[in-house]
Order: sequence, then C-alpha cells, then structure tokens
Amino acid sequence: MARLLELVRRCALPSHQMMAAAKGALDVSAEEMVEILVFLADNNKIFGETSRITLAGWDENSAKAIVSNPGTAKEVLDYWLSAKNLRPALFPLLLENSAVTLEKIGQLGSALKGEWIDAMLASPRIQKSQQVLQELAANNRLSGVQSVRVQELITGKSAAVTVEIKPDPAPQADIPVQAPVAPQSAADAQTPAEFDVVPDPGAADSDPETEKVIIAFMTEHASEIAADASKPFQPIGGIQEDFSAEEPKTMVAAATAIPAPVRAAPTVKMPPKKLTNPEDEQRGSVLQKIAKLDVKGRIQLAMKGSKEERSILVRDGTKVVALAVLDSPKITDGEVEKFANQKNVLEALLRAIPMKRRFAKNYIVVRNLVANPRTPLDVGLGLMKNLLVQDLKNLSANKEVSDTVRKLALRMFKQKLDPGKG
Repeated sequence: MARLLELVRRCALPSHQMMAAAKGALDVSAEEMVEILVFLADNNKIFGETSRITLAGWDENSAKAIVSNPGTAKEVLDYWLSAKNLRPALFPLLLENSAVTLEKIGQLGSALKGEWIDAMLASPRIQKSQQVLQELAANNRLSGVQSVRVQELITGKSAAVTVEIKPDPAPQADIPVQAPVAPQSAADAQTPAEFDVVPDPGAADSDPETEKVIIAFMTEHASEIAADASKPFQPIGGIQEDFSAEEPKTMVAAATAIPAPVRAAPTVKMPPKKLTNPEDEQRGSVLQKIAKLDVKGRIQLAMKGSKEERSILVRDGTKVVALAVLDSPKITDGEVEKFANQKNVLEALLRAIPMKRRFAKNYIVVRNLVANPRTPLDVGLGLMKNLLVQDLKNLSANKEVSDTVRKLALRMFKQKLDPGKG
C-alpha cells in the first residue's frame, strides 16, 4: 500500500485510477483506502471534492473500527477530528483513542460547542484529564449546564445538590403561594420539591403517565432547567411571522366586501372596525399564555398541551423547552414530520429527532430531515443512505441544501440505479 499511496501522492496513477481512488473503489483494505482518500481530500484540487464526498458517506461501522485503532495513520485521525468533518458516531471513539493526543483534544475543547462539548464531558478519558478540563473551562461558548459540569470535574465536588435546592424566583404578586401537596405515592415522595407538577388550568387534563414523563424529563435536565430558568419565551423566527401576514388580507377583504357609503353630511369619522380571523385570535391567545410562563411552565405545557401549543413551543429558543415537545406522550408522527421540515427551529431539535427510534423509523421524517437545509450536515449525511431512488434524485437537484449533500445524493442515486458501476 505504501507504494500505491506514494503513487497517489505524486499523481503518478492514470486519471481513471485516480478517479477510482477518489470514489473509494481501489482494491485495497478499508484502512488503506481511507488513508488515500484523506490525502486526496486534503491535497488534491482535482479529486479532493470527490474524495471528501466519499469520506462523508463512508460506512459507519468501518469508520468506527478505523478511528478506534491506535495504529491508524495520524492524518486520518486528524481528518475526522477536524471541526468540519466531525461525526457524532465517531467523535466519542476518537476521544478515547490513545493515539489522539490530549493536546489535540484540548484545542478542540476550546473551540467546539453544543453537543460536541456534551460528548467530551461524557468521555472517561477527558474526565480524568485536568489539562483538557482547563481548556474546556476557558471556552466561552459553554452553556450554563456545561460550565457547571466542567467545574464539578475539575474540583471533584458535585454541584448537583446546590442546583436542586436553589429556591425558585419569588412568585408573582398575583399568584398565591400554595401549601405543598402531600405526595400520593412512595415514588412521588422521592421527587425533589422543585419538580412537583402543578396542573395548569389552561392545559388539557393529563394522566398519571404524563405526569411521570414530566418528572423524569425535569429530573434528567435539572441543571439545564436551573441554568435557563429566567429565559423568556423567544421563538425562532419571531412571534409575528405566523399571522402578521393575515392582517392585510383581512383588511383588503373587508374593503372589497363592504360597499362605499353614499356621500352625506360630514360626520365624525370612527376608526374602521378591525376584522380578525378567529384562528388568529386563538393563536394570539395561546402566544400570550405561553409568554407568561417560565421555563418549567413551558416544559409542562409542551408535555400536556394541545397540538397548537406544541407547534409554537417547538420553536422556543430555549433548547430544553423545544426538546420537551419531542418527549410529549401526545405528540403524533404527523407533527414530527412537519417539525423535520421546518427551518425556524433549533438545530439541536433537528438533531434530536432521529435519535428517537420511533421517529427514525418514519420514512417521511427521515426524508424531510435530509432535505431540510437547517439539518446539521453530519445528521443529513448519515440519514441519506435510507432514501429511495426517486428521493435521492430529487435531493440531487435541490438547490437549498449544501453542495456536499447534492453531490453525495447524485452519487448514491447512480449507485442504486446501477450498483455494478459504483
């Protein structure tokens, strides 16, 4: 292989063999092929783009074996550790690979954010490295929850108790403070007081199973909820976009439907009566209701509320609220199919959808996620292998998605039409 890689380095192979190399079609082992692809992707202007697409669609199980091996070439490990080439399935394995230096991981820790930081904090190797933890502590893009966790790992002292017993903000003057209700079961008695689920008078009645789901969700996300407790409702895309456009149409309709009055003596002009759509009034009422709720209230409403309320809360700029919508026992596949197609939601929500087995088995959800330009690139590329031939063809012509997605879709489309040509 060394000789073949050297020929590739010097571009000494015929063009058709170089193209075969860029498509991953040489008759060599997977490890050798990936090393050749990485070289082309990083150094060859002609075949680099094709090589990057091939690597983006490389078989996940094969890639896992390669990045887990300490004997894998440094260039290959560095390629998949590059911020633009990170893949969720490979990242945890790379972090545990002894061939990846802590210095390299520390550099990543000072620059990454979101779910990548979560993966780092879950790594046993990183949890033991003060060097990397100090790099993480200096990252100003950590969430409040992540900052707390980093400090826990650095000091060796848990901050969970402090977060859980932290008193809630003082209640509003117009809301009476109620005496705590005695728990109805032993399971309820073990629930922290701040997770007591108070029925929302404006929400539909919820059953005991829903209450258990709410408590479990709040317990799992306790630190995140505490960090975001004061965040108001701020929907992605703004509040007005859903029904502000209806107002001019309503006024135009009113103007055309009501004939102009016969001219008469001057009278005091009254402002025109505003005609509203009942659905808009209802939606406005729901928005007002949601805007009054804190994070915990919005989470409860996301779990227990109506389809209309979920359609608004899924756009909440506070991640933990948007994710609560996906955990609602009432949510339907049809709703998630719509969410997967929306561009006015958090990327974290689009990333979370296929992580739930129920939704990952829904073909429409998968198709919508891949075609959504807001879906994180690594998520879309990972789901693309599940698409049917016609959808791959449509995707290859979709100008809204990235060039990488379009080109890989075209390649997969051709492969499925004629598997022999690769």
